[in-house]
Amino acid sequence: MIRVGIVGFGTAGRVFHAPLISSVEGLELAAVVERSTNHAALRYPGIVTYRSLEAMLKDDSLGLLVVATPTDSHSSIVQQILQTGKNVVVDKPMAVTSAEIARLMTLAKERDVLLSPFHSRRWDDNLRTLRKLMQEKSLGRLVHVELNWDRWRPVPRAGSWREKLGPGAGVLLDLGTHLVDQALELFGLPDAVSAEVGRERDGEGPDDSFTLRLGYPQFSVIVSSNCLSSLPRPNVYLRGTKGNFWKWGLDPQEEALKTITKIEDESWAREPSSSWGTLATGEDGSMVTSQVEPVYGDYRLYYAGIRDALLAKTPPPVPALAAWRVAHLIEWARSSSEQRREISCEWREEPESA
Repeated sequence: MIRVGIVGFGTAGRVFHAPLISSVEGLELAAVVERSTNHAALRYPGIVTYRSLEAMLKDDSLGLLVVATPTDSHSSIVQQILQTGKNVVVDKPMAVTSAEIARLMTLAKERDVLLSPFHSRRWDDNLRTLRKLMQEKSLGRLVHVELNWDRWRPVPRAGSWREKLGPGAGVLLDLGTHLVDQALELFGLPDAVSAEVGRERDGEGPDDSFTLRLGYPQFSVIVSSNCLSSLPRPNVYLRGTKGNFWKWGLDPQEEALKTITKIEDESWAREPSSSWGTLATGEDGSMVTSQVEPVYGDYRLYYAGIRDALLAKTPPPVPALAAWRVAHLIEWARSSSEQRREISCEWREEPESA
C-alpha cells in the first residue's frame, strides 16, 4: 500500500485528486496539508492533517506527495519536496515557465524520484474516442482538427486567483495546458504555431481567450478557449477525406467528482446517448450519419499508472517531459501572439526526465 499526502485541499485537491486516489487499489489517501481548516478530515475520517509542508515532509510513511496548490507556488513547493527525496505528482501546469520545469526535472533525476504532471485530460472520453476513430481511420486522412473549450463567464469569478493579474493566471495556462497536451498526445510535436492570446471581457485581468493553430505537415490542429460563448462551438470537430466528426460537451467526470469522495459505481460518469458525438461519412456517393458511443473516460487510470510506476512495473503515465513540452509550446504561442507571426517550433534540446 502506497500512502499518499496531498499538499493543499482547495478545488484541485478536493475534487480531482482525493476522490481518485481513494478509488485506486494500492493507494491510500493518508494525509493532507491544510493550514487552517479541517475539510479533508471531515470528508475522509482518519486522515492526518498537517498545518505545514515542513511537517508533512517529516512523515516517512508517505510514498507519494501530490501538489494541488495555486500554480505560482508549484515550482517552489515541488523543489522543496524533491530535495527530501520524495516522489511527486503536480497538478497542471507543473510550473509557470518551461525553464522552471526543466530545473525540477534535473532535480528529480538527481534524486532518482518520480516527477509527473497531472495531465488527467488524456483520460477524457473525447480524447479516447478520437484516438479510436483515428486508429480505425474512420475519417480517412485528417485535414483539420479543432479542440475547443468554450465558456459563458462574462463576469470574472470573485476571489479566484486565476482571474487576477499575476504569475500563473489566465485561461491559456489553465485550460490551454489541457488542450495543448491533448493535441501533442494525439498528433505529436508540431512544426510551427501561430496564436492569438488576449482579453475579451471588460476590465483589467489576465488573458481570457486564445486560439492556437498547430502546424503539422499535412493538417492543422486548432485549440481554443474563451469566456464569452453563450452558444458554444463543438468541443471536438474533425474533418477528413472520408467525412467529419463533431461532438458538443465535456467529459462528465469533473462534475461527478464534485459530489463524491470515492468512486464506487462503475457507471459514475457515463454520458447519455443524447450527448454522443456524430460521425458523417461518404459511401458510394451518399452520406451515412451515425452516433458514436464514446470510449468512456476514467481519470483513475492516471493514478493506477502512478502506482505501477512507483512499484517499478511501468514508466510514469505522464512523464515530466510532457509538461515541459506543453509549457514551451505555450511560450511560443505567446510570442506568436505578441509578434503577430508564425513561430517555428525547434524541439532539438529537451531536458531529460527522471
